[in-house]
Amino acid sequence: MRYKLGLTGLLLIMLVACGGANNSRSEAETISQRQATVQGSAVITDAGVEQARQAAINDAIANASLQLKRSGSDSLLASDIKVVDEWQDGNTYHVQVLAVLAPQQACHAPYRKKIVATAFPVMNADQVSGSESQDLFGGIPREIGNRLMESGDFIARNLTATSLYDRPDLAPEATVNGMISNSAVLDVARRQNAQLVLAGVIRDFKLESTEYVRGSGVLAELKSAMRDYIARRSIGIDVYVYDGFTGALVFQQRYTDSIIGDVSLPSGYTVGSERFDSTSAGHKSTQIIAMASEDIKKLFGCYPFAARVSRVENNRIHIAAGAQDKIKVGDRFKVYAVDTYASSVGMGFTDPVGVMIVTDVGPSMAAGHLEGSSQYRVRPGDWVRSVEMP
Repeated sequence: MRYKLGLTGLLLIMLVACGGANNSRSEAETISQRQATVQGSAVITDAGVEQARQAAINDAIANASLQLKRSGSDSLLASDIKVVDEWQDGNTYHVQVLAVLAPQQACHAPYRKKIVATAFPVMNADQVSGSESQDLFGGIPREIGNRLMESGDFIARNLTATSLYDRPDLAPEATVNGMISNSAVLDVARRQNAQLVLAGVIRDFKLESTEYVRGSGVLAELKSAMRDYIARRSIGIDVYVYDGFTGALVFQQRYTDSIIGDVSLPSGYTVGSERFDSTSAGHKSTQIIAMASEDIKKLFGCYPFAARVSRVENNRIHIAAGAQDKIKVGDRFKVYAVDTYASSVGMGFTDPVGVMIVTDVGPSMAAGHLEGSSQYRVRPGDWVRSVEMP
């Protein structure tokens, strides 16, 4: 009996030891999977070796991110970078870094971006009757803006009495007097000092209830009275976001759903209210608003911050952004000329003309000067962009 117990105990010890070895091996594999050794390089320019070294490190970080994407590890990012070797070969500086990988966290943007919300016209006007809520057109973009404001990463402004589309069927192409043009987008952004412009179209809000009101007599009247309770309604909303500096469409998404039963949306019910959300049509619309807000927040939360130069006095640059945008004294922004930017295809594709250092901050304005000895004379209408990348 003692022999059997001893053998059993030995087997248990072996199993535990093997399990411990497996656990150690698993932990080692996990650790190795959370580290990556990558290299980066940069050409040494007139700016000096130190700047080339930093550029090489940035190149290594980019290579680490690319390596993660290729391996399918999109949920990880390089949370810590340690330079383990560096050398100069001719006019090229090389670094080898150890990137410690960690689960990707939600982005906490250093600056708040201004977004102006415009109206969402309905493509088929007869799909929303006069006896129903007329707040959909302005209320949907207004509530998306409110939710973005609540995230802390945006400053939303309402211009929901204005629509970018006099032909909603052509959206997302903005039209002015029937002609396709991005001038409407640029004008709205310029007047509101906004970096982004929110627009959309209520593509579908069809009430499918004709089968309940055919015929005549008492039965037809009863069916007519019941149509709002047994009908079907489809909902389709297109949401667009434009870059306010170029008019480029940078976000486009269609959200669809349907409801069966009580499809009424009484007049006077405002989007975002408890009464609105208590109806089936209102509740579905609120869900779409939540999804669109979350998608926009995820995409633009880490988007580079940009603001316009409002005026220049004695080489002192004033920009249309301040403390409300989370700007602080000492912040640095790349400065771009408006004429060169207009010829680009998107934000950040042209070379900056200098770097602005913020020296004074007010609630909605900030001022500073160009770093170094840039020969470019900054003008109102030029723009600044945050130094960090998205």
